[in-house]
Amino acid sequence: IAQSYKAIADGTDHPKVREIFGAVRLDVESGTALSEALQKFPRQFGPLYISLVAVGERSGNLDDLMDKVSLYMENIEEIKAKVKGALWYPAAVLAVGFIVSVLLLVFVIPQFEDLFSSFGASLPALTAIVIELSRNFRDLWLQIFGIIIGAIIIISMSYRRSEAMRYRVDRIALRLPVFGIIFRKAAISRFARTLATMFGSGVPLVDGLESVAGATGNRVYSDGCISIREVVSGGQSLSSAMSQTGLFPSMILQMTSTGEESGELETMLNKAADFYEREVREAVDNMSKLIEPIMISVLGGLVGTLVVAMYLPIFKMGSIM
Repeated sequence: IAQSYKAIADGTDHPKVREIFGAVRLDVESGTALSEALQKFPRQFGPLYISLVAVGERSGNLDDLMDKVSLYMENIEEIKAKVKGALWYPAAVLAVGFIVSVLLLVFVIPQFEDLFSSFGASLPALTAIVIELSRNFRDLWLQIFGIIIGAIIIISMSYRRSEAMRYRVDRIALRLPVFGIIFRKAAISRFARTLATMFGSGVPLVDGLESVAGATGNRVYSDGCISIREVVSGGQSLSSAMSQTGLFPSMILQMTSTGEESGELETMLNKAADFYEREVREAVDNMSKLIEPIMISVLGGLVGTLVVAMYLPIFKMGSIM
């Protein structure tokens, strides 16, 4: 193990990674268990990862456990990347639209305003609204940006520090149109994949559910896992405990029940995870195809409205002449 970690440290150009694996190697060489050495770096190695390493050390099956961990992490990271990609695209398009609109309001529309002031005629309603919007934005731009930045900071800090705030935000996320379905399926796939990995690695079901709670990526499902753990600790079946939360569709409940009855819980949970991961990929791909023309239309409509508003008086003057 020490030689392996030395090879990893020597094979990376990232100084922080080299430092971490170097420290782990020194601890292992001094006789510290690998799981204990990894616990010193909680940001890089989560509780689930360390739990599986500890199980592998106790069972003498560390190589197989590390294979399972690597496959698990690859699957989870792929789903995370898919969901993040689905969110970044519309956010980026809206940000570009906002920046372009601000540039038009601040630099372009004032030039037209000076031109229109020499016409001596009433302006079309749309043009008057846009000009007034430009004036207000130029006069209040500091307050507007201050409110936006302040709101982002407050929401971000509240989400990180307040469990109640995190729960409300995650609950709202699950109810969003289009995106809510993706978030829900992603959380279910993480639940199934993590629980299958933990259970198949020899971790007791009750102990595994505690680690699963932190891996779902959603506070609502995390609290649901804690509730499932309490019910299972009381002697009820996993499928029954899952159904009581109201968070899981009938298909995964049936697959879990079948796995419990047949003694193939790990296999059935992995199949469920495969299904929902595939559903997330397809939903993200379909949403991307749908959102792209919508975002382009929104961006074009926003900028186009400002441009048309500026040219309406010119068209009006041309028709009068």
